[in-house]
Amino acid sequence: MKAQKETNFNFPNQSSFYKGKVRDVYTIADQFMVMVVSDRISAFDVVLPEAIPFKGQVLNQIAAKFLAATQDIVPNWVLSVPDPMVTIGRICEPFKVEMVIRGYLAGHAWREYSAGKRSVCGVSLPDGLKENDQLPQPIITPTTKAAVGHDEDISREDILAKGIVSLTDYEKLEQYTHALYQRGTEIAAKSGLILVDTKYEFGKADGVIYLIDEIHTPDSSRYFYAEGYEARQAADEPQKQLSKEFVRKWLIENGFQGKEGQLIPEMTPEIVTSISERYIELYEQIVGEKFEKADADAISNRIEGNVLKALETL
Repeated sequence: MKAQKETNFNFPNQSSFYKGKVRDVYTIADQFMVMVVSDRISAFDVVLPEAIPFKGQVLNQIAAKFLAATQDIVPNWVLSVPDPMVTIGRICEPFKVEMVIRGYLAGHAWREYSAGKRSVCGVSLPDGLKENDQLPQPIITPTTKAAVGHDEDISREDILAKGIVSLTDYEKLEQYTHALYQRGTEIAAKSGLILVDTKYEFGKADGVIYLIDEIHTPDSSRYFYAEGYEARQAADEPQKQLSKEFVRKWLIENGFQGKEGQLIPEMTPEIVTSISERYIELYEQIVGEKFEKADADAISNRIEGNVLKALETL
């Protein structure tokens, strides 16, 4: 199976290029952004050495569907989705925080809680919770957006005290985050899934707040299967989940958490294939449609041709 690890395009009126952990972003005439979702995979803020076939297509197509399904809640940045791995949208000035919202005690929050902390990002948590328990109500645990390295937990109070986001804007971001999570939870439930936690990124253009980047994908979210959730919790069994957490767990089991001096374990063809299959499984589960693999014989040529056609119409 072929994967698209890097891109190196030169589009007409291209004014800048930014390579993120997973996305390659081309700015056109300082007006539009062409976001190519590569098949790179990151964990613990480190890009892993092997790309995952069809991962970019899965992320881009799930995000496109959920952005379209939530535009009545908050406007979003998307103008066109010309290729399975590409979204073109308006340029926004990003807020320097990511809005993480959690309905269950899992992942990073559980690691903090199990280490004895009873406050995450300034939000108090009760004693006596187990891993993957549903929280009394969804909580927002923001992180700062790091250009390089690890994102850091931050509290609402610190965000406002440091002037990272104004009070007026932050209250809107909180309102949007809760409404988006509620919508995502309802859509997931129809597919037999629980939206455990997720993150949203927002930006501003011409004074308007827009939802930017991807939403409700396995890279930005954690899902459990609803069937058997209660029984597994009662029996202290691990939840059956569809998210990138299985990649993190595999890395942890093999001695890697992104810390200095740690080596990334070998990503064998079997590991790469299994990760690809898990991403496709999540797509089919949450979208409720068979995943149609895009032509992978000449991915770069396909992407470039589709983007050029789309740019002519913008």
